[in-house]
Order: sequence, then structure tokens, then C-alpha cells
Amino acid sequence: MSALPAPAELTFRPLAEDDLPAVLDLLTASLAGGPTGTRTADFFGWKHRLGPFGASPGLVAETPQGRLAGVRLFLRWQWHEGSTGRTVTAVRPVDTATHPDFQGRGIFRRLTLDLLGQVAGEAELVFNTPNGNSLPGYRKMGWQELGRVPVALRPVRPAAFARGVRAALARTPAGAAAPPACGLPTARSWFADRVTLPDPPRPADRAAPDGPTTADRQNRTAGRAAPDAATGSSGGPAGDPMAGADGPLAELLRERAAADRADPRLAVLRTPEFLRWRYGEAPGLDYRVLTCHRGGELTGLAVGRPRRRGPLAEFTLADVLVRPGDRDSAARLLRAAARESGCDHVATHLSPGTEAAAAALRSGFLRAPRTGMTLAARTPTGRTALTLPDWRFTLGDLEVF
Repeated sequence: MSALPAPAELTFRPLAEDDLPAVLDLLTASLAGGPTGTRTADFFGWKHRLGPFGASPGLVAETPQGRLAGVRLFLRWQWHEGSTGRTVTAVRPVDTATHPDFQGRGIFRRLTLDLLGQVAGEAELVFNTPNGNSLPGYRKMGWQELGRVPVALRPVRPAAFARGVRAALARTPAGAAAPPACGLPTARSWFADRVTLPDPPRPADRAAPDGPTTADRQNRTAGRAAPDAATGSSGGPAGDPMAGADGPLAELLRERAAADRADPRLAVLRTPEFLRWRYGEAPGLDYRVLTCHRGGELTGLAVGRPRRRGPLAEFTLADVLVRPGDRDSAARLLRAAARESGCDHVATHLSPGTEAAAAALRSGFLRAPRTGMTLAARTPTGRTALTLPDWRFTLGDLEVF
């Protein structure tokens, strides 16, 4: 793969640990504060160093004076093909920025294409959800626009919701407002009480920014079975991805994974460890938990976060997990998200064919026009044969990254 020649005065090199303060400043200058409002070392570490799929490779463009002109990171990710048990190793381009003093000089393109070349031997798929400003640049670099991942809304306070929509359409600036009050249990405490994570790597063993160390991989996989040779998934002879896990949450996820083997779409394999990292450990993101029980058994789990969206208080419903075929529990969770979140509306993505999608209409959810995220993808070396219907997303797979 060819890349543009570097501007003569710039050096393109791997992201180093001591680049972090300058990277955070550069991202803030170019992209503002991100999903938490402030770009912190804790959030960066959670996203790029402690993820379950490995540390993020990254590149920077540097001037002879040591000033960072640009940065580019790829978040490592894995999709699971339920019908075959195969793991599809992927990267998602995130957190790219070029300093305003250096824009228009091909730095974004050079960093992206160079990093694509570096991951070509390990990743099968490259995907992301670029905004309208960056999508044309990705198209020029070979990304395919696969379609829009829609969002469904459930107004909770109709009058407040209508006022907020009118203000948004009129582009009326929203005044400063406190975070929405929410009485639901926090995901941090809920998952901490139920899921034990391996000890974090010692500082000396932490992954370098351009890839995980052996110690990182060993820590991240501690206590998990090796991949099953027949299925490609971790677990015992039956390829149980929850091998070694117990308790109601593990049992719910085990049943869910078994049923999803009939679904050929790509999806993230939900394990207790993944859910705790994604929702229980995310710094600055106030995820909350809703549960559903029947006869004393856990039949469903939903996770979302209250947030400000302009003048509105939104509950972003990131994940809904229920036992196979249990539309009643899905409907109860969807209604509880509206009733108990304390927000003006609930927003979520309801993947076709899921229990939540089947229960959505009777729970008051409708697909919102002109909303959602554009999915773009390619392989590291060229085009992909995948289409939008080949994925089974939750909103949690896409938001905040």
C-alpha cells in the first residue's frame, strides 16, 4: 500500500507513552472534550490500554522541535460469527487529529494509510462510524459507506421532548445544565460486585502504545480457557465462552451465546469481563443498570447512561440482554428504562431480529428519522464484501468510541 510522502520537516513514528499529555492536548484542540467532556489520561487508558482485545496501535507526526502535528489510533476490536464460532479480528480508526497549524498537508491520510499497513497482517476488518466531515476523506482512502445504523426513540416527557426538539431544529444554544438525576444502580458498583477481573499489569509490563506486550496478553487472558481448536472460541470441549464463570449473569450470557450460534451476523461476544470493562470501568461515563427477574432468576439486563443532549436529558440505552425468546423481559426492561431513568427520552439501537426489537413498538419506541451513525468499512488491503445487514449491533458497540 502506498502512502503520501511525509512533509519534509515531519517525522512519522509510533506513539510513545510519554506522548500522552501532548496527544490529549491535540485531541482536545481538534475534537473538543469527547464523550466525557474532558480528555483525561484515565479515559484514554481505559479505551486504548486496558481494552479486552489489546492495546491500540498509534502513530504521531512530529516536528523537529518535538511538537506533535498529528495523531492517529486504531482501537482493537473483535467480532464473533455466531454460526461458525469464528472470531473476526478488527480495528476501528478512532481519535485522529491534525493540529490546525498543519491541516491540509496530507497528515491525516499519511497516518491512516501507514497504520493500515502496520495492521494488515493481524486484522481482517477495518470499520468505524465517521461523521459527515471526515467521511469524504475515508471514502478517498478506500472505505465503503455501508449504510446508516438507525436510532429508536421513546419520549418520556412529551412536552419537554417537543421543546427540546424545536430548540435543536432552531439551533438554539443550550445553557449549562447539571447532569440528569438518575436513581438506577451504577454499572461500576453492579459489575464490581459480580465480576472479578484479572489483576492489572504492573507498570513495567504495560503495553507500549503500538501493541500489547506478552505480559499484557497474559494478564488480560488470565483465568480464561484457551481457544477451542474446533470452534475458535474460548471454553471447554463445547466451546463455552463463559468457561470458568459462574453466577446468574454468566448463566444468562451462556444461554444468550448458545442461542446466537444460529445467527450468522457479526456481533460482540458478551462475557462478564467484557461487560465490566465496557460499562463498569469506563471513567467519566455514568452507566446505570436495570435488571429483570422471574421466579428469582435473572432473565434480563440492560445498561444505559443519563446524559445531556442539547437542552434534553437523554438516557442512552446501550445494551439489552435477555434470555433467548424472552420478549416479555425485553419489554419490561425497555419500559423500565423510560420509567426509571429520570430523563426526557430514551435513545437506543434495536437490531432486527432481537427480542428487544420485537418488543419495541409495544414499549413505545419508534425509529427516529435523520438520526443514527454511518457505518464505513474496508479490509486492511482493500474492499470488504460485508454489508450493513451482516452486523448485529447494540448502541454500546458504537457510542463513545
